[in-house]
Amino acid sequence: MAIAIVAAGGLRASAGAPAAQSTTMRGRDIYRAQCAECHGNAMEGTIGPPLSGSDFLAGWSGRPVADFVDKIQKTMPFNQTSSLSREESTDVATYIIEGNKLPAGLSTFPQARAAAARGGRAQAPEGNLAELMRAIAFPNANVIFNLQLKDPSTQRKKQPAASPFDYVEWGATVYPGWLAVDQAAIALAETAPLLLAPGRRCQNGRPVPVDRADWKQYVTALVDVSRLAHLASQARNHEAFAGISEKLNDACSNCHKVYRDKGGAEGSGAARCQ
Repeated sequence: MAIAIVAAGGLRASAGAPAAQSTTMRGRDIYRAQCAECHGNAMEGTIGPPLSGSDFLAGWSGRPVADFVDKIQKTMPFNQTSSLSREESTDVATYIIEGNKLPAGLSTFPQARAAAARGGRAQAPEGNLAELMRAIAFPNANVIFNLQLKDPSTQRKKQPAASPFDYVEWGATVYPGWLAVDQAAIALAETAPLLLAPGRRCQNGRPVPVDRADWKQYVTALVDVSRLAHLASQARNHEAFAGISEKLNDACSNCHKVYRDKGGAEGSGAARCQ
């Protein structure tokens, strides 16, 4: 199979077999050095998701190959993002695409059958479990935990720096004190059910165990303590949050012990979601 460098937004067939083989071999060597630890020597997935098979192809169904190269270049390796050049990223993409037995000259991933039947790309949650937790649960839980250190009633509205303007800094000043606690509790209560969304994957590519009884119990416990936090926040009851923080910590830790911690430190996790 002859696939070479990205041209006009896709991978093009090489005019000569030696050049194509060289591209594939370069991609193979880079993959083994930079990618295999997380995605497996055979692209089967270990810490990171698999890069071969029906799930991988469904996830990229109908999308430009150039987007896949972008993802490699800008977000991989996990702890050294943007360390690969465009050419190196293209070589890795070529190796992965060839490993999936896709045709030469590919500019767009083929439509997966399930996606074609729906008239488009298969619908799935946007983020994996780790991304969802980092985006919502982690920052909002920390707002609750921080009440062990600070009384929201004493926190006054801050004025953002006039120049240069920063939307994140400005946004952090709009809802100070108890308003921030209200919002954090609501965010946790409303979004915890997203942990049960069908089709969501863990960072290592394994399905989130949404049908398991203990997983459902952990999600229910998070919802319950989040609602308790909202009630206490509405009552502006700072003293209540010593116990609420402990309950929230238990709700998180009980799940982590079973499904997260046996995977090791951040960025690892081959045994997670089992």
